[in-house]
Amino acid sequence: MMDSTLPAASPREEVTPGIGVFDSGVGGLTVLRALRSALPDAPLHYVADSGHAPYGPKSTEAIVARCLAIGEHLITHGAALIVVACNTATAHAVAALRARWPALPIVGIEPGIKPAVQATRNGRVAVMATQATVNSERYRQLIATHGGVVHVHSQACPGLVDRIETGNLEDQRLQDLLKTYTDAVKASGADTVLLGCTHYPFIQARIERLLGPEVTVLNTEGAVARQALKRWSELGLPSVQPASVRLESTGDPAPLARLATLALQSPQTARQVDI
Repeated sequence: MMDSTLPAASPREEVTPGIGVFDSGVGGLTVLRALRSALPDAPLHYVADSGHAPYGPKSTEAIVARCLAIGEHLITHGAALIVVACNTATAHAVAALRARWPALPIVGIEPGIKPAVQATRNGRVAVMATQATVNSERYRQLIATHGGVVHVHSQACPGLVDRIETGNLEDQRLQDLLKTYTDAVKASGADTVLLGCTHYPFIQARIERLLGPEVTVLNTEGAVARQALKRWSELGLPSVQPASVRLESTGDPAPLARLATLALQSPQTARQVDI
């Protein structure tokens, strides 16, 4: 039976309770941006697991192991609530996280099949996501529960996360790869496209241009921020001014700092950690 106690911080470290956020890489910064907007008085601690990205091709066991290690790191450094800002990690590991720390509020993110189904005009929806998300049982359950008579085209996008992770969003290789996937989505006839990976909103404007004005593109970061706001408010913790943002990466921290500066619209620094 797993121990459900929370790890204690080092006695030399003074910890301020805050919100821990993590993703397989830099993609969860789109969620971090929504969290900062919804919770300006909450300290945020973000971990990009870029040294082990992408999660898409990994086994469930490998994803769970990474998520548990990062969860422990965040809790040790004061996380009173954790946001799993990664569709793949949520699909494969959020249950294990909640079992490990049952007293800790944990908010996950998953493809918003229901709002996409509600938004379609022609009964055809496409989901752009990682291969692991598309293959997950949770994803299949969401389609079975909310899909109804709507046709859902699942578009796995191998390699797209890797290209975004470099932090160079103008890379022609990224553009070429993206066009391959958007061409497949257009061929499906979908009039509503759901971004099922937190990395993809970084290039949402480009996706919209490639798909054309007749296609509606949706993401779910706002819904995650609203749920986090609800859970944070229930904790009754004091507000902090100014509320800090701590950025860490298990890989090269430079792309994280660069994209965090873009996402939060203020200069950001990041450091490398070994988790």
